[in-house]
Amino acid sequence: MTLYNQADRNTRLTWVYITSFLVFVIGAGYIFAGATGNSAILYGCIIFSILMSFGSYWWSDKIVLAMSGAKVVNHEHGREIYHIVENLCITAGLPVPKIYIIEDTAPNAFATGRDPEHGVICLTTGIIQKLEKTELEGVIAHELSHIGNKDILLSTVVVVMVGFVTLLADWFRHWAFWPARNASRSEAGGGGRDGDQFRFILMTVAIVLSILAPFAAMLMQLAISRRREFLADADGALLTRYPEGLARALEKISADTEPLEAANRATAHLYIINPFKGKDVSKLFLTHPPIKERIEALRGMDIK
Repeated sequence: MTLYNQADRNTRLTWVYITSFLVFVIGAGYIFAGATGNSAILYGCIIFSILMSFGSYWWSDKIVLAMSGAKVVNHEHGREIYHIVENLCITAGLPVPKIYIIEDTAPNAFATGRDPEHGVICLTTGIIQKLEKTELEGVIAHELSHIGNKDILLSTVVVVMVGFVTLLADWFRHWAFWPARNASRSEAGGGGRDGDQFRFILMTVAIVLSILAPFAAMLMQLAISRRREFLADADGALLTRYPEGLARALEKISADTEPLEAANRATAHLYIINPFKGKDVSKLFLTHPPIKERIEALRGMDIK
């Protein structure tokens, strides 16, 4: 498979995941609304998700940078890094993003921003010190690809929706197993035998869904994150025309055992590799694809 085919394939798969997730959220709201006899729940799910997504669109980059303790770097204080970013942006046809630095010797990097005009690249001091120029170019090209593809916006929206579905599921579990409340609603609702049967079916489905929803939403979030990393690797290699630079960078970053102190569970998926080093986590629950698979994909690319 060529680089171009791989990028197209990852894009198509990611949109399949996004569409499936949106259908899942709307379906969950419909089931919960039917089970409780309250259509406002469905409308509330849709409206609240849109409002939360709108808020994350405008403020996610500032929140992430504040959580990470990152400081902006201008041209005078980061001349070499600025020139690398500027040259790659000219090649990619992107505006030059703001550059931030995290004072941490663990090598890592991430990108944020709602669109290319408001993009941000954040590097640790460790990654600047430990990587060669061609390797650093590969990392920066990877992050520029995230900005150009608006990956961070998609990721933020999905995270918000996952959190909302989880809260909704928790609320419904409490509602479903509150006998006094359910009894009073049944006495007031009426509706006949057919209505009672339909309500029972919806209630059963809703209880099962409330248990499975957080797990399914989390799996969808992880799948989207992994696909986006493969796509950014592919686009970054296309930008530098040198996949080996990023492949070697990933090897060095993953071999460094120092955990990144500035990272947390909310921001971990943004970094180029998992910032929590030395922890035995099941492959299913990693926010990033295994480094070995990413390196093999890079070294198997056909750039002509």
